[in-house]
Amino acid sequence: MRLFKIRDYRHLFSAQVIALFGTGLTTVALGLLAYELAGPQAGLVLGTALTIKMVLYVAIAPIAAAYIDRLPRRAFLVTLDAVRAGVVLALPFITEVWHVYVLIGLLQASSAAFTPTFQAVIPDIVTDKADYTRALSASQVAYTMESLLSPVLAAIALSFMSFTWLFLGTSLGFVLSTLLVLSTRIPNARRGTRSGAWDRATSGIRTFLRTPRLRGIIALNLVVAAAGSIVIVNTVTYVRDELGGSQSAVAWMLAASGTGSLVAALTLPRVLDRITERTVMLTGAALLSVATITAAALTAAGVITWAGTAILWFVIGAGMAMIVTPTGRILRGAVEPAKLPGVFAAQFSLSHLAWLLTYPIAGWLGTSAGLAITWSSLAVLAAGAAIAARFLWSRGEALDSADAPSVPLRPRTPLAAGAAAEAA
Repeated sequence: MRLFKIRDYRHLFSAQVIALFGTGLTTVALGLLAYELAGPQAGLVLGTALTIKMVLYVAIAPIAAAYIDRLPRRAFLVTLDAVRAGVVLALPFITEVWHVYVLIGLLQASSAAFTPTFQAVIPDIVTDKADYTRALSASQVAYTMESLLSPVLAAIALSFMSFTWLFLGTSLGFVLSTLLVLSTRIPNARRGTRSGAWDRATSGIRTFLRTPRLRGIIALNLVVAAAGSIVIVNTVTYVRDELGGSQSAVAWMLAASGTGSLVAALTLPRVLDRITERTVMLTGAALLSVATITAAALTAAGVITWAGTAILWFVIGAGMAMIVTPTGRILRGAVEPAKLPGVFAAQFSLSHLAWLLTYPIAGWLGTSAGLAITWSSLAVLAAGAAIAARFLWSRGEALDSADAPSVPLRPRTPLAAGAAAEAA
């Protein structure tokens, strides 16, 4: 693909992908660390840590996007990777729960600033307009593939090593990301006005709020977060305490969700050639609503089995992919190319805002009120958001040329599988 023939972009994109997977593997290992430190209270610890993550993502990402033109960008990216490498390396040695919160705060603050900085660099490296659009899509795909594959990779790794080695591996990954950034020629930005920078940072959110299909995406983000929080926050305590499983069993249960996402992502490119994105995404929302309601009902009835949980986690993973994978296509079709950076940045912040709402429910309510009440609450939230998305995103808008299932570009390489088709 022509885009990846650009050396500086290739190195920088590789750094982003490595850092993303490092963050994803750290999330899995963090759940196991929380159980080691807090036992049955692990859901509370993990929910709090992930809430801290989302607060920082929502708060820092738009600020970094607004003021990144005032910093030497390559040095800033290198510093962020170095901080993340050091934090992850320190995590296995902590002994108190509050240490987790402090280190996760540092880690996620760095990650939240890395993404908008990376996106701000792209137009200075990729100057062709068509390639720039593809570069933005490739970045979105990287986020999608990380969420699909990280649990699977973690499950494989935990089959033959302790979770503490995951921290070491991800720390080395951040070091490699640092080296790739250092090998990239990144020009410093031309300094703009303060008000103009802030306007650029918030323009995407304003576009979301006045575009019906994008308002629908906001609701669908909440569906994904409600179902995904059950898997990400509650799997470790559910598998260890309710099912009596081991560390590797936790990872394999997470991998069941990742496998569902991967299967759906591999299938979707052909499906989206024949069916509108709206239909696919609303079907995914309905699937997630049914899966969360079923999980809540089975838990309330005391029906707890390995097979049943794995099937539900697989379905949740598939439903999440049905919503997340086509999102980049919707964003590209909703606005003109000049507004794409702002819209992608807005999706980054708004999607994390949804997780900011659901992570505390899964972690805090799960610890204090039990999983049956917690999952019932999240199921109601998912179903309500799914219904809202159907009304916010009108059927007529799905039939215009921007949403029609006729995306013309798709790479003819193995990377075209699944969500990576968006990077064409």
